Amino acid sequence: MILDSAAFPSAAVAVGVAVFWMLAAMLSLFESERLRLVNRVLFPAAALAALLLAVVAVRAIAQPAQSLVVPLGLPGLPFHFRLDALAGFFLFLIGIGSAGVSIYAAGYFERETPQRLRLIGLQYHAFLAAMALVVLADDAYLFMLAWESMALASYFLVTTDHRLRAIRSAGFLYLLIAHVGAIALLLCFGILQGGGGLDAYTFEALRGAELTPFWATVAFVLAFAGFGAKAGMLPLHAWLPEAHPAAPSPVSALMSGIMLKTAIYGMVRVIYDLIGDVTWQWGLTVAITGALTALFGVLYALMQHDLKRLLAYHSVENIGIILIGIGLSMVFIATGHPAAGVLGLIAGLYHTLNHAIFKGLLFLGAGSILHATGLRNLNDMGGLIRRMPATAMYFLVGALAISALPPLNGFVSEWLTFQTALQAALLADGVLRSLVPLLAAMLALAGALTAMCFVKVYGIAFLGQPRAPRHAPDASRQRGDAGFHERLGMAWLALWCVVLGVFPSTVVGLLDRVAVSVTGHGLPRAALDSGWLWLVPARPEQASYAPAIFLITILIVFALTFAGVRWIWHGRLRRSAPWDCGFPEQSARMQDTADAFGQPIRWIFGPIYRIRRRVPAPDDAKPRFELEVADRLWHALYLPIARLVDWVCARVSLLQQGRISIYLLYSFVTLIALLLFVR
Repeated sequence: MILDSAAFPSAAVAVGVAVFWMLAAMLSLFESERLRLVNRVLFPAAALAALLLAVVAVRAIAQPAQSLVVPLGLPGLPFHFRLDALAGFFLFLIGIGSAGVSIYAAGYFERETPQRLRLIGLQYHAFLAAMALVVLADDAYLFMLAWESMALASYFLVTTDHRLRAIRSAGFLYLLIAHVGAIALLLCFGILQGGGGLDAYTFEALRGAELTPFWATVAFVLAFAGFGAKAGMLPLHAWLPEAHPAAPSPVSALMSGIMLKTAIYGMVRVIYDLIGDVTWQWGLTVAITGALTALFGVLYALMQHDLKRLLAYHSVENIGIILIGIGLSMVFIATGHPAAGVLGLIAGLYHTLNHAIFKGLLFLGAGSILHATGLRNLNDMGGLIRRMPATAMYFLVGALAISALPPLNGFVSEWLTFQTALQAALLADGVLRSLVPLLAAMLALAGALTAMCFVKVYGIAFLGQPRAPRHAPDASRQRGDAGFHERLGMAWLALWCVVLGVFPSTVVGLLDRVAVSVTGHGLPRAALDSGWLWLVPARPEQASYAPAIFLITILIVFALTFAGVRWIWHGRLRRSAPWDCGFPEQSARMQDTADAFGQPIRWIFGPIYRIRRRVPAPDDAKPRFELEVADRLWHALYLPIARLVDWVCARVSLLQQGRISIYLLYSFVTLIALLLFVR
């Protein structure tokens, strides 16, 4: 074992946490009826290890890069680990995100049978370890090994209920696209390696690769496609709305909140660090893809009535927002404006962290609803705020955060992205100056539609009345609100939604160090010297934001309003029934449905969707209206490819006649061809 830093414990502890999660995966196999080892011991222990990882990661952001070489690979191919500022930031994300999810999982899986719990514990902790090793890897061999281990562990978690055909299909689609992406990454590393020796597989050697502009562009395209397939960007998103709803809710939170971010880490590591010398054409490609992905994701989320599927499409949207920030960063850096480029990178990384927190919280809230009611269809819910007040409160925090409302964390990163786009006047090229505001407008539209979507979700699921008596939860399985561990996990993530929103200057200061380590440039001194109270993206005279003052103002207004209504105007209040629109007998069927909320969007953006309607005849005694909104890209892109593959396989299968004479003929023809054409 070789260490190259006097302060090596940070790197060693980070690797040690990954090893601990591997041990926890193996210990999960000892689960029994008598000893509930996984949910009572291993899940809480994994949460504590995640907290330790987060602490170590924050320290690593402020420290020099540390390396660790462990001779555990193949002969001549040892494992190389590296903990620098970029890796530290993503390990922090993994730490605080998985801590809340692991505590939640301890309560969520408490009713699982020991047989299922053994497998879930094995796959869950192996999944955590693989994600940490992806970030810590400092050579292509270890990176791909951890990357494929992460894909395999998550595949088995997605197919936990593998007896259902739909879940098996979702898992197969996920694994297929994951391996297509992995092939692209292998080819990218092959280009960067350039035919060097055994020692050319380390990231240090890949950084020194001298590529022509053509091969650098090919490497960028392969990296962007390979990592984009895992992140769920357009048009490689098809697996995400299928796999996330199929997985158990804690797994969905890990996949959407953390696993997708390992793809963002890989994209930043390879494009900025290993390839380097980014061009504005690359950045514009990333930014445009991000804008289209964001708008596509939110438009399809508005059409969903399955809560987990809706959240999955919002993961597509938020990946698009992250890509907008990273793409703008590449454009500004390549055109000679490093300060604006750093701001875009910080905005993208900040939203990466924010999305991990609030999307994890929302998936956990959806899991608590599913556990308590057995429902996933929004049209079957209603009035849950009365039966599940704690879950309703935490879900509201996540809904406000993802809707980018201040003073929560989602607002900060999207505001920083807009501030980056406002630097478009620095660009000399007129086309770029025109395109950047257009991307900002698409981001603004996506943000407004997100707020509309979560008004729908919260209003239908938690407010109003239960939709129908037949959908009331079975008394034998009804648990009321979430259990202690579930509430604790959601409270942890909700707390971070507030902390990251109220103290953004501290986070931006840490991200500035990450940007310096990746690009060699940082924010202007005026932006960093503004103190914790004010967030200044570039210069104080351009823009500033004080989230703490905003929060205090909200609290004061709320307190004054409450006091005025409670004590000053109390004697003047008169209670009466609300206006009933002329219908004296109200019923739950008169409430808006999820489909009704999406109707205006279907009219405006109709060509984007593939819509099938069934309208009953006027004389139908029992009319039934049906509406199906399908992914147009699935039918336009994926199904034709699947049919082509089936056709090719059918033709190739003709070669397999099952007769030994035919196979000997193939060998004879091959031998003759070799003798004729090979010298």
